[in-house]
Amino acid sequence: MPHIAIISSSVRIGRNSHRVALYFKNYLEINNLATVEIIDLKELNFPLFNERLQFQKNPSTETLAFAEKIKSADGILIVTPEYNGGYPASLKNITDLLYEEWRRKPIAISTVSAGGFGGTQVITSLQFTLWKIGAWTVPAMFPVSRVQDLFDINGIPTNRAQIDKQATRFINELLWCIEAKKRMSS
Repeated sequence: MPHIAIISSSVRIGRNSHRVALYFKNYLEINNLATVEIIDLKELNFPLFNERLQFQKNPSTETLAFAEKIKSADGILIVTPEYNGGYPASLKNITDLLYEEWRRKPIAISTVSAGGFGGTQVITSLQFTLWKIGAWTVPAMFPVSRVQDLFDINGIPTNRAQIDKQATRFINELLWCIEAKKRMSS
């Protein structure tokens, strides 16, 4: 069974995108599709890194543990809000921190907003950054518009059948990429 790390990107007070991260954890576990852990950037509360991990002289144990979680995951699911057409600094911070750990890592992206566009304006800039560091972004999206209306604070969707249907296509694409990478690596 693959292991998927879900990155919950927002560190804001009253964040809503974390609802989607909780939903995906629940969805993957209930359907017995993968082992899952949430990497919550709000809980990690990393400082602003001034150098890639590989060049740091004395990296913190938290930084090394984070890098190991990314390296050991079979796939990554990033849940990110859109802030003024971009993704949060907390996500950019951890993206630039690592390099080899992202290489050829299957990464699915779920964009989230309180408005009507579902965070879709952020997708190209995030995909470009991930592409530049050698990650493999999954060719499927899971945009969430009006997140506060679709998920409660525990990640329970208001219309489970509809959300699960969308999630199935999205997650199946990530799982396909994970399996393809596994076959290409052996």
